[in-house]
Amino acid sequence: MFWLFFYILSFFPFSKGVARFYKAKKNHIITTQTEHKCVLDSCRIMEAEGFDVTYLPVKNNGLIDLKQLEETIRPDTSLVSIMTINNEIGVKQPIKEIGHLCRSKNVFFHTDAAQAVGKIPINVSEWKVDLMSISGHKIYGPKGVGALYVRRRPRVRIEPLQNGGGQERGLRSGTVPTPLAVGLGAACEIAQQELEYDHKRVTVLANRLVQKIMSQIPDVVMNGDPDQRYPGCINLSFAYVEGESMLMALKDVALSSGRSVNLEKEYTFFIYIDIVKIQSWLKIVEVIFLLKRLKT
Repeated sequence: MFWLFFYILSFFPFSKGVARFYKAKKNHIITTQTEHKCVLDSCRIMEAEGFDVTYLPVKNNGLIDLKQLEETIRPDTSLVSIMTINNEIGVKQPIKEIGHLCRSKNVFFHTDAAQAVGKIPINVSEWKVDLMSISGHKIYGPKGVGALYVRRRPRVRIEPLQNGGGQERGLRSGTVPTPLAVGLGAACEIAQQELEYDHKRVTVLANRLVQKIMSQIPDVVMNGDPDQRYPGCINLSFAYVEGESMLMALKDVALSSGRSVNLEKEYTFFIYIDIVKIQSWLKIVEVIFLLKRLKT
C-alpha cells in the first residue's frame, strides 16, 4: 500500500517534510557527498534549521560503504537519503541492502530514483524503500512535474511543505497540474513497456562505445564501479586533455563535461578530485556520454 503525490518541486521536498515531522525526537539525517545538488542544497537548509546532517563519503568506485553507513546511524537518526543511480558516473548504489539496514534500525529511507526509473527494474517492497522520488523529464515525460512514492505501512508521517486547499491529502496544497500528471503517467507506462528492450539496446551501444574508445585512445579511465552501474551513463577521464577542449573538437557528438544543473568548475568536478581521487596525471576533466532511447 502506498500514496503517490505529484509535485512541481525538486527531488527532496517531502523528505524534508518527514525530517521536520520527527524533529522533536530525531534530528539526524544521513546522505552522501555525491548526491544530486538539489538534495545537498536541501540538506544545507536543514542544517540551518538545526538538523544534524552527516554527509558520507563514497569509496573509490563511487559506491557507499555499508558498514560505515550502519555505524553512522544513531538513535536520533530519522532519515537516510541515497540516490539509486548517480547522475554523473552512473553507479548503482546497493539500494536493497541500504533499505533493509534502515528498516532494521527503524530509520526512514528515501531514494532519488530520477536516473533509475525507466532504466532498471525497481521493486520498492523488496528494497524496503519508504520514499522514492522521480522526475518526468528523465523518462521523456513533461518538464516541471515529478512524483513521490510514500509507503503507507509502516506509516510515514510528513509535515506539509505548503498549506492551502488541502489537495493531495493536505501534504501539498494547490491545484494538481492534471495535464502534467497525465503526461507523467503516460511516460511511466511507456517506460515500463520499453524498459527491457531499451536496457539491452543501451548496453550493446555502451559496450561498443567503451571498447572503441579504450582500444584506440591511451590513458583513459572509466570513473565508477565497472559492474554496479547503469551502462547508459559513461563517465571517462582522458589524460592531458581538458574537457572543454574536447567538447569544442567534437561538435557533432552529444556529450558534456559536467552536470547540466550547474557547470561551475568547483561544483562539477568535486566528486572526482576530492572523493574518487583519480590519478594525478589526469587533468581536471570529466566527460559524460549519455546513451538513451533516442540515441543511435
